[in-house]
Amino acid sequence: MSEELKYWYLRDHKLFWTLSMSQIKQLCIITGFKKAKKGDVIYFSSSDVPRIFLLKKGNIKIVEVDEDGNETIKDIIQKGDLFGELTLENDRNSNEYAKALTDEVAICSFLMSDFENLMLQNPNLALTYTKFVGLKMKRIKNNYSNLISKDAKTRLFTFIKEWAEKEGKKDGNKIAIENYLTQADIAQIIGTSRQTATQLLNEMEENQLIFYSRKTILIDDITKL
Repeated sequence: MSEELKYWYLRDHKLFWTLSMSQIKQLCIITGFKKAKKGDVIYFSSSDVPRIFLLKKGNIKIVEVDEDGNETIKDIIQKGDLFGELTLENDRNSNEYAKALTDEVAICSFLMSDFENLMLQNPNLALTYTKFVGLKMKRIKNNYSNLISKDAKTRLFTFIKEWAEKEGKKDGNKIAIENYLTQADIAQIIGTSRQTATQLLNEMEENQLIFYSRKTILIDDITKL
C-alpha cells in the first residue's frame, strides 16, 4: 500500500485528528495494513507479538473460547472500531480470536510497544485513545448488564434496533440491514440458544416487524421495536 493511501486511511479516523501531518507520516511507518475475506481469522489473543487493530472496512466478530472449547461471541467490530490488546496489557489468560464476517475486510495494526511509544510522544493521542477505550468498555459492560437483567426477547429487540441504528440504510421509518450474521451468531450475541433465537425471529416476522433473510433484514417501522 502506498504511503499516500496509508496517510489518508489514518487521517480519516477521528482517533488521529489531533496529530500533525508529520506525526501521521510517522504513524504510517509503524503501521501494518491487511485485507481479509469472510471466514479469515485476523488475530489470536495468545500471539507472542501483541497488537492493536483498527477496522477500516467490513465487520469482524470477537470470539471467546472457554476451557471446554465452547465459543461465545464477545463483540461485533464495526468500521472505525478498535480491537486487540486495548488495555495495553498482554493478557496470557485470555483466549479469544477475531474472524472476518464480511468480504473486503481491511484493517491496520500497530505493535503494542510502538503505539505506547507514540502516545508517550503525543499526549493528545493518549487522551483520545483513553476515551475510545473507555466508551468501548462501557458498551461491553452495558451488553453484559442486558444479558443478566433482560429476557431473550427484549435482548433480541435491543440488539436488532442498535444494529439498525448503526449500520442500517434508512428510508423514513423503514430500515434495511445487510445481514452478515447467522442465526447461531445472533443467538450467541444475545445469550440464548439457536432454537430460541430462530423462534423469536420467526415471531417478529409473523408480527410483521421485520422481514428476515440470509442477506438482508428489513424493518418496516423502527419505532415499533
